[in-house]
Amino acid sequence: MALRSRSADRQGAFSGNRVERAIIDIGSNTVRLVLYGGSPRAPVVLFNEKVVAQLGREIAETGLLADAAVELAMRGLTRFALLLKELKVEVIDVVATAAVRAATNGPDFVKAVNALGLPVRILSGDEEARISAMGINGAFPGAKGVVADLGGGSLELVLIGDSDCGLATSLPLGTLRLPEHRGTNHADTKSNLSNVLAAADWLEHVDGALYLVGGTWRAMAVVAMEDRNYPLTDPHGFEMPLQDAQALAAKIADMEPEALNTSPRISTMRSQSLPNAGVLLSTLLERFTPEKIIFSSWGLREGVLFDELEEYARKQDPLLAGVGEFANLRGCPPALATQVAGWTVRAVPEMSQGSERLRLSATMLALASMQIEPNLRREIAMDWALHKRWIALDACGRAMMAAAVSANGNNCDMPDSVAELASPAQIEEAISWGLAIRLCRRLGGRSDRTFNVSDLRVESDDLVLSIEHSHRAFYGIPNEKDMDLLADRLGLNPVMRVLGEVEMGLLRQPDIELAK
Repeated sequence: MALRSRSADRQGAFSGNRVERAIIDIGSNTVRLVLYGGSPRAPVVLFNEKVVAQLGREIAETGLLADAAVELAMRGLTRFALLLKELKVEVIDVVATAAVRAATNGPDFVKAVNALGLPVRILSGDEEARISAMGINGAFPGAKGVVADLGGGSLELVLIGDSDCGLATSLPLGTLRLPEHRGTNHADTKSNLSNVLAAADWLEHVDGALYLVGGTWRAMAVVAMEDRNYPLTDPHGFEMPLQDAQALAAKIADMEPEALNTSPRISTMRSQSLPNAGVLLSTLLERFTPEKIIFSSWGLREGVLFDELEEYARKQDPLLAGVGEFANLRGCPPALATQVAGWTVRAVPEMSQGSERLRLSATMLALASMQIEPNLRREIAMDWALHKRWIALDACGRAMMAAAVSANGNNCDMPDSVAELASPAQIEEAISWGLAIRLCRRLGGRSDRTFNVSDLRVESDDLVLSIEHSHRAFYGIPNEKDMDLLADRLGLNPVMRVLGEVEMGLLRQPDIELAK
């Protein structure tokens, strides 16, 4: 149960740079403290520390949490308790999973943690599965398929769809337990694993995706991404079709831990468990034949956060929530970005379904990037778009946001990393977004009056910028260049109109029209 005060029990935006809540996850392999800020719908990790205590390492043989593991875990938890006290964190969730709930001495361990002022909530297998699935629902709105959360002590399988969780099973197939099922060859191991998986008798085929949650799965994604020189770096949201996933699982199952450990992004602990996890993934894929696999960095901890949100907060768009909070801290209030996006909408190509949220997000990042020094701006802004952990954003969307923020600085030649992730037409559309944003922000210098006295739209073969007579001086030489750039990109003729003082109904009559 979370510790909280009434003042902290809210759904409003977190500050983003101040710790607002914490989760301590007492797992079978690690004990971890994560501190969060940012938007409640798209929380940002401000601090993440783990202790590799391996509480579950002896449970199969003795049924106990090993004394040395308990000592190591308590040392870490004592530090965590002091950190939380010094940081004055008001909302804290402490959850324990497979090892603590299965161990005979689990209650004694919980009593010692409680004494630190950290009330522990022991999750049942079904609760652990459901909350992990809530993490997937939060990260991938509309997700459909099955979640496979691989921890140190257990594997949770849970059906998801329609933003809800269905049947669930917790199995003793965590990374610390997989060696128990190893046979003389992969075929024997798969047979042993299949016998355990038979307990999930409600699941014969995955209709949709298999969502992989857990650090060992994510390390597997890193192997796949590095093998193909994938231009993105965050494994969250990385997906593979069934056939490619089967090839990856088979390859990792045959690798030695030492070979896997050569990557600086894969720890010794992960490399030791990866070959067994490869056999497990092969078994899951053969048994359930999902359409594809999707790796997720959101799981149990984020599921706790999402599960505690009010229904209206859950329905917020996590991309807009996350980008909005990020940009607001960097000088771009969401209201300003909305005005700019509204001003430019009639002058950009007709958007494909669902891209309006993407265009608004790109507008926020483009405006926020203006606080970066010019010599660093393009590189940093494109890194934001491509590599920051945005939620509910696919690789194509990242490439389009990167193209837009680059074009905002009049850099329209895209690197290969962007061209690989989106089609030429999608990149061209995003470039027009960026050039339109550039025209808007430079026309009135972000003045609110810009949106009342000017208008930009396409009329037949013309790109028309209309400005009230009172503010005709807004249109300067730099804006002529911006108009030319955007019009040329759209294949249109640039036209500037100065609207006169005489009104006819709601239409103002132009007293000057300049066309090229």
